[in-house]
Amino acid sequence: MMKITAVIPAAGSGERFGGKKQLKIMGGRPLLFHTLKPFIDSELINEIVVVAPKNDVQQLSRELKSMISVKPVTVVAGGNTRQKSVFNGLKAASDSSELICVHDAVRPFVTKELIEKAVSGCSEHDGVIVAQPSTDTIKKVMDNQILETLQREIIWRAQTPQVFSKSALQEALKMAEEENIQGTDEASLLERIGYQVGFVEGSSLNIKITTEEDWVFAEAIYNHLQHD
Repeated sequence: MMKITAVIPAAGSGERFGGKKQLKIMGGRPLLFHTLKPFIDSELINEIVVVAPKNDVQQLSRELKSMISVKPVTVVAGGNTRQKSVFNGLKAASDSSELICVHDAVRPFVTKELIEKAVSGCSEHDGVIVAQPSTDTIKKVMDNQILETLQREIIWRAQTPQVFSKSALQEALKMAEEENIQGTDEASLLERIGYQVGFVEGSSLNIKITTEEDWVFAEAIYNHLQHD
């Protein structure tokens, strides 16, 4: 069985949110714990690397070790961009790890099933992302002018988890660093150098908490799932 490392970038400063949302309490526990739980529960994930703000590494490491004893959890310091943070997380993965599963710390409603669906898709591709079909009409705009309306049928919204061959992700991140390229997600860095990235359909509940409005939706989803 392939060894898989989950890398959870949680080093964001939360500027748009007004604080570190990954540590905000939801249902009596930090948001980060809810995000980590499916990775802890999944038998496919061998170890977890959490990438945290430099000043929080020691405290977070202590807290996570007291909560999680069933599999190795390492906390490392992030960089000044998400991309650098993911690279730092990748460097902390075990040498024997063959797949890297990257997941946003602020997507707490990921499920074990979704993680495993993304992992299984990697047998046919160099990487697999979770994505949702767009339900909105998407416009291409510039200088307050609509340039064109894009075909909704071919537009998918990328989410995480995103699972990659470790060697492919390593190469993509290294080349991006050397060429000073900033991707909006890890998949885009693999795509640009010719790797084949597939996708599996995600869930509309797998939201990313970026703003205070997102937190309102997240609490509603959390309460709904508790009563389900």
